[in-house]
Amino acid sequence: MSTARKLGLLGLTVLSLYLLCAAGALQPEGRIHTVIVPGGLLPVSAQAESAPEPSPPPPASPVAWWSDAPVAEEARQVLDSTPEQELRETSLRGGLSIKNETSYEVDAAALLREGPGLRLPAEGPQILIIHTHGSEAYTPAGLDRYEASDSCRTQDPQYSVIRIGDELASLLEQAGLRVIHDREIYDYPSYTGSYTRSGQAVEAYLAQYPDIAVVLDVHRDALGSDDVVYKTLAEEEGVCASQVMLLAGSDDSGLEHPNWRRNLALALYLQQAVDYLHPTLMRPVELVPQRYNQHLCPGSLILEVGSSGNTLQEALAAIRLFAEAAGPALAELS
Repeated sequence: MSTARKLGLLGLTVLSLYLLCAAGALQPEGRIHTVIVPGGLLPVSAQAESAPEPSPPPPASPVAWWSDAPVAEEARQVLDSTPEQELRETSLRGGLSIKNETSYEVDAAALLREGPGLRLPAEGPQILIIHTHGSEAYTPAGLDRYEASDSCRTQDPQYSVIRIGDELASLLEQAGLRVIHDREIYDYPSYTGSYTRSGQAVEAYLAQYPDIAVVLDVHRDALGSDDVVYKTLAEEEGVCASQVMLLAGSDDSGLEHPNWRRNLALALYLQQAVDYLHPTLMRPVELVPQRYNQHLCPGSLILEVGSSGNTLQEALAAIRLFAEAAGPALAELS
């Protein structure tokens, strides 16, 4: 029996127990190397400012991590840490659960049975890592100090989420996968239109390498309020790591995105693989109305590694744990 099938059967069993608990029935608890693209594929003229994809306005009041109100990814950025905020630790237990912010009914068990429904190509690049918000950074700590361009943001890729992408690309390649890592910054100097610019870059990569099967847009989250910022911590023995979240978009905003269920199925497939090895690493998979460029490729997801309250080292520890399980799971799709 293949590893993917074993994980699928295990995932269905765990999901069934989880749903029973939620319902009250149980009370427990030629190989291509990694390609680094400093400037992306777009000419300067193609990166000109354009209108962003519509998204809900920022919430009228601060939204904490326990809120049920939908929060657009761009709206989350107003919650970035400032020196005056209190820093608190939290662990958001995910398992195989979905935080569904759409109007759709989702059959997670059926999606797990069906699987992600994609195959990685036998030749050429298989995975694209990109950063719509490449200036996102973490709380400075120890030797990880940087020149800030804004609160918890920097243009220095050594200290931003681009560094997380470097690590992820290297680890996935060690798992036998072929990766392109775009290290361009699309949210500076103008934050507005960053998804438009990163979307143009994804389209350019797909035009050059049409067989790319997975696109991971790597971010870090921002959780908290005006007074408090949260750092997520996995409760894994022997390591101090942030938590990780997979986010899948949909067409619930009214924009065309016919294959969003395939993206969600990939998120669940990776979630179950990681949860099997590291049961406290993953936050719930988040399903949102916005599509965030994920309509461009059926294997597209946002990967949130830690939050602004975490340190760079905590985020690096988290991406290593994630890749330890997600790398072999993706390789199973070859």
